Amino acid sequence: MGQVKGRIHSVETFGLVDGPGVRYVVFLQGCRMRCKYCHNPETWKLDEGEEKTAQEVFAKAYRYKSYWKDNGGLTVSGGEPLLQIDFLTELFTLAKEKGIHTTLDTSANPFDPDSPEFMDKFEKLMEVTDLVMLDIKEMDPEKHKALTGQTNENILALADWLSDHGKAMWIRHVLVPALTDDEEGLRALRAKLDQWTSVERVEILPYHTLGLFKWENLGIVYPLEGVRTPTLEEVEKAEKILGI
Repeated sequence: MGQVKGRIHSVETFGLVDGPGVRYVVFLQGCRMRCKYCHNPETWKLDEGEEKTAQEVFAKAYRYKSYWKDNGGLTVSGGEPLLQIDFLTELFTLAKEKGIHTTLDTSANPFDPDSPEFMDKFEKLMEVTDLVMLDIKEMDPEKHKALTGQTNENILALADWLSDHGKAMWIRHVLVPALTDDEEGLRALRAKLDQWTSVERVEILPYHTLGLFKWENLGIVYPLEGVRTPTLEEVEKAEKILGI
């Protein structure tokens, strides 16, 4: 236990928006999606990041236990954590042995319900995962592919699985004017929220350009150049549609 190595991009010791309470957040390296508004494009490459064992990562996180009190804990984000599912499972297993709350922050792109090997690993991961924070970027499959480079059927399938198995989840949706704020798409998401029985929280995340400098530093053309942030009224309208 503790010997599986993961590729770590960075950590945040006092995360306040990555699950309940104060969180120690581990950002893993690697993602196959290419979201047009991604604020962490430096996490895309699969072969970068610092290699560490699950034991090493947990030992550092556990130093902050006194700050978590009764409702904080450990969150793993990315990049895309499910690309490193063996490392993730071992890290969360170490956390649960100490009674630490675990949260997975995922876009679900690696989820493969048709792969027995993947599902076996995923079910083991869920045994040591308390909460899944799931990004639903777009409901329409074609729009989703245009936005991220990837399809979304398996992403919605993951949410279905979580609901069917009573696994707690928070749903997040990034609101981008003229891109992900159309009423039809929001109502389609609302319809799914009515079906999913284990959703504990729904959040609208207003689009921002705080990560633009990263694209520039990497020499990547930013595809949403000139796109504005949503107004308070637009955010409130989306929240009303989603019943937040």
